[in-house]
Amino acid sequence: MTGARAQLSTDNYQLIVFDLDGTLIDSRRDLANATNALLVECGAAALPEDRIGRMVGDGAATLVARAFEAAGIARPTDALARFLRIYGAHLLDHTRPYPGIAAALDALGRRASLAVLTNKPLASTREILAGLDLARHFDADAVVGGDGPFPRKPDPAGLRHLIARAGVTSDATLLVGDSVIDWKTARAASAHVCLARYGFGFEGFPLDEITAGDRTIDSPEALIGA
Repeated sequence: MTGARAQLSTDNYQLIVFDLDGTLIDSRRDLANATNALLVECGAAALPEDRIGRMVGDGAATLVARAFEAAGIARPTDALARFLRIYGAHLLDHTRPYPGIAAALDALGRRASLAVLTNKPLASTREILAGLDLARHFDADAVVGGDGPFPRKPDPAGLRHLIARAGVTSDATLLVGDSVIDWKTARAASAHVCLARYGFGFEGFPLDEITAGDRTIDSPEALIGA
């Protein structure tokens, strides 16, 4: 695996696709706050932030279901709608790009096409990217959310769409993500993967699944390889 100070050569990739939560942005606190606000509304105790962070990655509906299961109370039929309403009002309270992301995107965008593939709803994704001045790095149709025409990750359909859109091959594509979901998505699309060990989705990653061909980084700066 790539060490903390090592650089990852990205020169051979024509398309670099990024996950959002835990890869481009640190959104764990806002997601945890919204989840806990909903749980408390429903009579449950709040959960630790890091525990909620490990529930993120499969989309809002799965996050809500996991949170109610962990809290040990029944999930109301309108739980997802209530979560989306709460979270939608607090998308950018604490969420920020990871240090080094802006510089990495500036450098990578000069030599490759960039895209975003997330299980987050598209409207929230666009609002966050715009609010953090990251939207300028991605064409509008190069941002794929979890509520669009493609199944959510780890289904590879969204990634394959972005590959076809860019007119490149899977072998010239790198998916950068922080979770086993991203790892499975890249594998299913025959693309390369780079795992962001700094992201909160990496907690609990089955390390024995990582092979010699999988890239890992400990900071966004490591994406700017020589």
